[in-house]
Amino acid sequence: MALKSGLKDCITDVEGVQVGHTTLYEKINEKDTICTGVTAILPHPGNLFRQKVIAGCFVINGFAKTTGLVQLNELGLIESPIMLTNTLSVAPVMQGTLTYMLNVTEEIGDTTGTINLVVGECNDSYLNSIRLQAITPSHAITAIESASTEASLEGAVGAGTGMQCFGYKGGIGTASRLIKSEDVTYTLGGLVVSNYGNREQATFANWRATEQETPDGSIMMILATDAPLSDRQLTRITKRCAAGLGRTGSAIDHGSGDIAIAFSTANQVMHDSKNHLTTATYIRDDHPIMNQIFQAVVELIESCVLHSLQKSETTVGRSGHKLEKAPL
Repeated sequence: MALKSGLKDCITDVEGVQVGHTTLYEKINEKDTICTGVTAILPHPGNLFRQKVIAGCFVINGFAKTTGLVQLNELGLIESPIMLTNTLSVAPVMQGTLTYMLNVTEEIGDTTGTINLVVGECNDSYLNSIRLQAITPSHAITAIESASTEASLEGAVGAGTGMQCFGYKGGIGTASRLIKSEDVTYTLGGLVVSNYGNREQATFANWRATEQETPDGSIMMILATDAPLSDRQLTRITKRCAAGLGRTGSAIDHGSGDIAIAFSTANQVMHDSKNHLTTATYIRDDHPIMNQIFQAVVELIESCVLHSLQKSETTVGRSGHKLEKAPL
């Protein structure tokens, strides 16, 4: 039986989680069009460096240029906004996020250590004149500062502005699921940047193949939950994203960067704690609720991808390239 969605059917159904976008679209000349953007996901409204969240990640296929995953895997913590953009804009988005975090956290690099910034990307060069490097650090800051707990926009917005999915216009998609057990209810939310697949691969539609030559593409998948999970358990649930992708028809192609990141808003870790011991409560691995969470992940990823297609509109980009709205 399928699980119920949250009130907004959005990653922001997880209390405190915020999403913000910066969207750029401008026709420069007959050849060049800027069609790209930045998306920011904030795990909670406080200072993320001082109050870190437990996290995990999994690389399904590593044709990607993300930053921050090495330390995330090592320590199981996220201490900055999770930022998403296009492949050649990872550096300016990282710079903007760093500037923002330094401005709100005076101790970084002074009385304490440095900061680990997480930036993910997908290749939007079919529609976007990616060589123009239109994204600047200020666009990242704007995305962070505009983040809210309202239902996120979907489709051709933020990091999804120039993305394609199954040969149609893809982009941002988000959804949520409720996990209930006895007298407790947890929320799992997801957000993706869909940018993969060709039409004949789609298992949910009878689409004919096209001669359109789009890149292999990628997908960034972000999961948020208020369930008390350890970094190891969060890594376990990110692995289930592959099953959700499989439901849509993805073959996880050679040139695709398929990356999943998950965090829990429970059991936040204080940066300046002087206690050499820490205590936290986690769900038992063998409790039936874990299987519900696994099911929720698979349902979420499929729903997020479908939402990214349903909410996008036909878009014309560089060199006259056109991606139509999916006929769903």
